[in-house]
Amino acid sequence: MIVRCLAVLISLIAASIASAEDWPRWRGPRGNGTWHGPELPATWPTEGLPLAWSSPIGGGYAGLAVSAGRLYTMDRREQPREVERVVCLDAADGSPVWEFAYPVVYGDLDYGNGPRATPTIHDGRVYTLGAVGHAHCLDASTGEELWSRDLLPADDAPISEWGLAGSPVVYEDLVILHPGAVPDGCYVALDRLTGREVWRSGADPAGYGTPILAGEGEATQLVGWTPEHVVGMSPRNGEIHWQLPYKVTYGVSIATPIFHRGLVLVCGYWEGSKAIRLGDDPRDAQLEWEVLTDLQGLMAQPLYRGEHCYLLDKDEGLVCFHLDTGEIVWTDEHQMTPAGRNPHANLMWLGDSDRALILNEVGDLILARLTPDGYDEQSRTNIIRPGDEPIWSHPALAGGRIFARNDQEIVCRVMVED
Repeated sequence: MIVRCLAVLISLIAASIASAEDWPRWRGPRGNGTWHGPELPATWPTEGLPLAWSSPIGGGYAGLAVSAGRLYTMDRREQPREVERVVCLDAADGSPVWEFAYPVVYGDLDYGNGPRATPTIHDGRVYTLGAVGHAHCLDASTGEELWSRDLLPADDAPISEWGLAGSPVVYEDLVILHPGAVPDGCYVALDRLTGREVWRSGADPAGYGTPILAGEGEATQLVGWTPEHVVGMSPRNGEIHWQLPYKVTYGVSIATPIFHRGLVLVCGYWEGSKAIRLGDDPRDAQLEWEVLTDLQGLMAQPLYRGEHCYLLDKDEGLVCFHLDTGEIVWTDEHQMTPAGRNPHANLMWLGDSDRALILNEVGDLILARLTPDGYDEQSRTNIIRPGDEPIWSHPALAGGRIFARNDQEIVCRVMVED
């Protein structure tokens, strides 16, 4: 009887933890597009998802982060002066909590409507990176500036064509950024409490993707994808362990790499996908396979589960393929999101199931099962209309709600009642 009661208690605690999981950074709590939340319905209501609130926002593609009942994002305002803002709202009702603004000059930045990188919330602090190189650490409760750094001053490296987009990565006492600073500052690590530079590494220019932490413990590597290389380095001191050439057209190294089953995978728009096998020695990295024409992603990070990956290919739509070989299993023939020059959708796993939650570029929120047997769409409903641009910003999940934005407003929709 006692054992049975303990099992029930453990189950209730686990359910409580799952329902409370926040979305404090790019690609969620683990940075890989997985989210453990409350059980969602099998299908959406025919009348759509209830709107809890909406709030105006300025331009930008910065994703949303939710932590401890607060929502954070970034935007750009041009009047009365040109500024980037870090914005904090109450996640329950959308009311403003604080905002922090600082002057910027975008000049002729392409797609220059606002910041791109998602804020990272960690240990009561908000870490941000603006489109033209301004890094900030703010108090998450008050918005007070704790430190700031201009990583690309006027005499430094030129801004990449579409602006800096990699989100801050916290590792131990460091916050790691991808600014392409000169000299040798492709990646820069700052003391996360003081903003003091601890190390910089790599001579490549900046790409647009967020680096990842691969491995565990002492074997952990920082893996990034620049316009010139896929690179693995020590997150503690920036020492480069390995780098494999992968020069991409127009410098569009965008999609966040993945690490699974000992493989690092990068998926590019023009030059296809490469899988790199990591060994026990941190300097051991070998090209496992490459597919140059059939696995061509753009902004969306692939999802992985078991032996398979699911990638939005620019020509074929959603594609399922074997991670170990790159062999394609099926394509969805553009069911998930419309075909086009730059198709996009954000894919997120629901717990450990085969169910995915997908927000596509026209604002449709999709429930689907992704398995090696095919794409099984269960339901879809529109939760936000595109503004001047498609829905490219990453949504956030918390409790039973989803938070999404365009370049004019943020919306909060109720997926399941708390």
